[in-house]
Amino acid sequence: MAGAGVPVPVRFRYLPACLPFHSGNRYLGLIRRNAVYLTTIFASAFAFELTFDTASNKVWDSFNRGRQWKDIKHQYLNKADDEDDE
Repeated sequence: MAGAGVPVPVRFRYLPACLPFHSGNRYLGLIRRNAVYLTTIFASAFAFELTFDTASNKVWDSFNRGRQWKDIKHQYLNKADDEDDE
């Protein structure tokens, strides 16, 4: 059931009921074929994952600035080099 009085084409009966049904070409172009539909979902998930990981890493780094190994590594490497020189 797509809505009140809106007939659903036969080719869309396999789609989940949670998808909005619009008669616009934008939606029909994305879900006309199953391969395009799945590719769109996976590409969107991949893009979201990259964006979310980058944003969460930047937030983590800003909260923990000066406490991470990448921030204090130079202090310990310089001490090790000085001890080797003596």
